[in-house]
Amino acid sequence: MLALFDLDNTLIDRSVGLENWVRGFMRSRRLPHEAESVICDRLRERAYPADFVHLREMLGLSDDPGDLWHEYVDGVARSVRCFPGIRDGLDALRGAGWALGIATNGAVDIQRAKLDATGLTPLFDGICISEEVGARKPERRHFEAAAAECGAMLSAGGWMVGDNPATDMGGASAAGLRTVWVASGRQWTDGLREPDAVVQRVAEAIEILRELTV
Repeated sequence: MLALFDLDNTLIDRSVGLENWVRGFMRSRRLPHEAESVICDRLRERAYPADFVHLREMLGLSDDPGDLWHEYVDGVARSVRCFPGIRDGLDALRGAGWALGIATNGAVDIQRAKLDATGLTPLFDGICISEEVGARKPERRHFEAAAAECGAMLSAGGWMVGDNPATDMGGASAAGLRTVWVASGRQWTDGLREPDAVVQRVAEAIEILRELTV
């Protein structure tokens, strides 16, 4: 059985990791307090090298944008943490015969850096990053590529676990996968097809999948 997982704010706490990095970055540049919202607003959803061209101009920095990007990649990778119970749960799924994959939007170097820094990389059979495959969730091609990375096909079925109602849940459902939404205290978005299961923490989603193989 195939199980695909989103990365940011599903398996790892990107929001807190980003905030911690931004505060350290501001201290290193002696930026004013109001710069925090400028940086966070630009990078909250996703970050690419081009964002640092914009931030360099907005903040009046003299750094090369490429150097800023690499500083971000290294710093955020060190700052992010897995949510509780992730590694043990994924190990248990693998032991039960599940094929595990990452299906994430984003730039290749930062997503792989976060996976490596948190020790998640070896727990997955395949890793699908939108920049690398040229298709972003909710596109079906992204889920097809993620399944293929795990040696599987969407036609065989499987599950998607994620936190985003539209890109994770909507995209996966349209691709024929069953879905588990990690709500983290939120209410489901009206107008979208409801997921097959709703949990508050990703560890609960992993437990649902484990019970399917008991």
